[in-house]
Amino acid sequence: MNAIPPKKLFIRTYGCQMNVYDSERMTEALTGAGYEAVDAPEDADLVLLNTCHIREKAAEKVYSELGRIRKLADEKAEQGGTMRVGVTGCVAQAEGEEIVRRQPLVDLVVGPQAYHRLPAMLDALDEGKGAQIVTDFPTEDKFEALPQRARRTSPSAFLSVQEGCDKFCAFCVVPYTRGAEFSRPVVQVIAEAQRLAESGVREVTLLGQNVNAYHGEGKGGTWSLARLIREVAGVEGIDRIRYTTSHPNDMDDDLIAAHAEVQELMPYLHLPVQSGSDRILKAMNRKHTADSYLRLIDRIRATRPDIAMSGDFIVGFPGETDADFDETLALMDAVGYAHAFSFKYSPRPGTPASGAEQVPEAVKEERLARLNEVLRVHQTRFQESCIGRTMPVLFEKVGREPGQLIGRSPYLQPVHAYVPESALQQIVPVRIDAGFPNSLSGTPVGALSSEHA
Repeated sequence: MNAIPPKKLFIRTYGCQMNVYDSERMTEALTGAGYEAVDAPEDADLVLLNTCHIREKAAEKVYSELGRIRKLADEKAEQGGTMRVGVTGCVAQAEGEEIVRRQPLVDLVVGPQAYHRLPAMLDALDEGKGAQIVTDFPTEDKFEALPQRARRTSPSAFLSVQEGCDKFCAFCVVPYTRGAEFSRPVVQVIAEAQRLAESGVREVTLLGQNVNAYHGEGKGGTWSLARLIREVAGVEGIDRIRYTTSHPNDMDDDLIAAHAEVQELMPYLHLPVQSGSDRILKAMNRKHTADSYLRLIDRIRATRPDIAMSGDFIVGFPGETDADFDETLALMDAVGYAHAFSFKYSPRPGTPASGAEQVPEAVKEERLARLNEVLRVHQTRFQESCIGRTMPVLFEKVGREPGQLIGRSPYLQPVHAYVPESALQQIVPVRIDAGFPNSLSGTPVGALSSEHA
């Protein structure tokens, strides 16, 4: 009897690392349902858009993409085939049935808490039950319902430990699209870390919308993120640990201490501040001040002097004046970020700030350009400070040039070096020879240097 050939799956992922992780888990769930991943939507029997609601006009961009996919679906139908289309993630959660109303092409609408239900939803489509929409917050644990992680080809992997947020920042949709804070039990996280290590992963990034608010149940009661990190560090094969994204109000003493005491925890911390103005921070409902943030940075650096700081900034939040913006620039200078992300404020429907009087677009543009120039100066300074240092680099993939591999420094920078392919998935000491805006280049030190020569 001939085996039934697998159906083809294409997932387009938008937004944050959590969505990257979610897309991987959806692929694994659907692999068990008879699908295999392909690299182009035109080759697929099922196309999923895993969406993000953080960026400006996110929903409209999804509808625009659905218009392009409709053309592919029509072409496939003319050839006698069918293409199913689904929208998953935060736009799916926010828009729900409206997506199917506006674009009847869509067969599936799945919120981020329900993607483990995809195989059953596809079965329902096969039974002729019409478009499937699941945007509730299921009582069952989606992580328990998902299959085990597939074998990895990369030495780095994301590992979701926490979802949702209870902070309700005035600009943010996460509490509405991802729900309340939920932390996975410790035993689940460690089991997944062990499976990743067994498949060749050497670096894990612990993920959460508010990851340092982790409060999962473990032996003896509720565990903090710091205690979880120490446990993950004990998993054989895991040599590097990172975590993102954090809130300043959840950086407790134990987590700060872990940066000095846990060798596997990388000296890089993404700690969004959003603004340097106390007046704007209050309007954002951030519940920290510029001074408390700077004092926190001082404590972290006193514990781990070589740590590199990363951050997030929003310019043009409703009510932001030139003086408020100048305070943001002053905070940036005080911290000296190695890296940061910067955005113009854009209203998100349903959030408290969306109905406020908006800063003119031209003012936002001008402030963003000024802020990015200050960031560029600090980032260039940090890149140049790495020149001449020898850093352990975890090589992840082949570079564009013959004999070149690309890896990551402890500070998350891409590093290019000419080393044998045997160095893939290995941590190699590399002397940094040059720094560029977004990467470094260097020369291996030790045995691999002579091997390459």
